[in-house]
Amino acid sequence: MSTTTPRWQRKGIVIMVTVLLAALAFGTTTRTWLNVTLPAANVVTPDVAVSGSDAATAVTAFAVVGVAAALAAGIAGRIARWIISVIIVVSGVGVAVASSRIISDPLQGAAGAIGKAIGVSSAEGTQVELTPMPYAALAIGILIALAGIWFALAGRHWTTSRRYAPTAEPGDAAPDTGAAAEGTGAAAEGTGAAPGTSPDARNPKDAAAGPPVDEIDSWDRLTRGEDPTDPK
Repeated sequence: MSTTTPRWQRKGIVIMVTVLLAALAFGTTTRTWLNVTLPAANVVTPDVAVSGSDAATAVTAFAVVGVAAALAAGIAGRIARWIISVIIVVSGVGVAVASSRIISDPLQGAAGAIGKAIGVSSAEGTQVELTPMPYAALAIGILIALAGIWFALAGRHWTTSRRYAPTAEPGDAAPDTGAAAEGTGAAAEGTGAAPGTSPDARNPKDAAAGPPVDEIDSWDRLTRGEDPTDPK
């Protein structure tokens, strides 16, 4: 009776979902997280849009780690999969924590953009408005952490594929031995020597000439200053 792997345990689905979630977390950092309105008296352009990569650089880093870890799981062994699942959970928690800090203190997240605009990190009368992106990153971070747990549970049922060198069957050696014997007999007939004797014993002249010289041996001899055509 054949058993099929449940869909939630399939390696391809688990890896694909985890990579997708981490990629979505990275994608949120390319969008605007904060809309900053500065005092009109301090700058010419009072409105500043702060992207997620500027407001929360940690989200970008954790998202990249999540993508890399999920992709590495495709070739990982049993122990490595447990380590990868922990990394995915940590990356998800990191995304969620970094996003929650921006939600709780948006002015701190916009400090860098404000400093570039007016030279100081804060100014009286500055207003910071959150976009939906930090909330989306927070939710995605939680999902990534849950995906890490899912990864650990499903990974217990995965098998590691291994490749072994083909081994010769016992019956395969007999034809090769017979063929070798036939070849030896044919060589003996061609040289006029008794079967079972070595080629060097049958033809002393050929034995004195030494092994055949190929191109590599010729170059080695030339390097040593020797004549490659000399049979000695």
